[in-house]
Amino acid sequence: MDFRIKLSVLLVGIGVLLAFLPAPKNNVLQLSPQEMLEQMQNNENYLTVDQVARFVNNEDSTIQLIDVRSPEEFKICNIPGSINIPMEDILNRDWQGYLNQNKVKNIFYSNGDRDANYAQALTTGFDYKNNFVMTGGLNEWYKTIMLTEFKGESITPRENALFENRFKARKTFTQINSLPDSLKFQFLEARRLEETQLDGGCE
Repeated sequence: MDFRIKLSVLLVGIGVLLAFLPAPKNNVLQLSPQEMLEQMQNNENYLTVDQVARFVNNEDSTIQLIDVRSPEEFKICNIPGSINIPMEDILNRDWQGYLNQNKVKNIFYSNGDRDANYAQALTTGFDYKNNFVMTGGLNEWYKTIMLTEFKGESITPRENALFENRFKARKTFTQINSLPDSLKFQFLEARRLEETQLDGGCE
């Protein structure tokens, strides 16, 4: 897509969002539209579903998954370990402790790319650090992680590692999302404790 078209789409999207969303205390974007677009075009700001699956499998404490869909969609299913900050609430001051920090990587996701990209563009525009996007959103998660299967007679070590990563993430996703809300946290804690004991570690 042409640079001017991308810039126009970004400006219109950001303008619409800022018109309807409560902005942070300073109410002023810290980056110019061109700087925001350059950030959005930086491939380092985007993570694949395979990378996110690895984070989920490792229960990586250096990342925080942020689902920007509606609370209703989030309750139906979400990637284990996610928190829900709906897009219309993304600039609410109550969430600044999560969004404006330097400790963990926030990874935005939605059903597709649009809302996660808007969330990342807004937070970047206000000069918040460590905000990323899971490319393809849940649509790509389902296609790549949930529907993955092994085909063929032989598999390379790399393909095997990739398949195992996807299979484990799929299993966790299915187990967590099939539980009632009240049991999801208890399940994760029990699984973490079980894995610690199997590894011979301690709390």
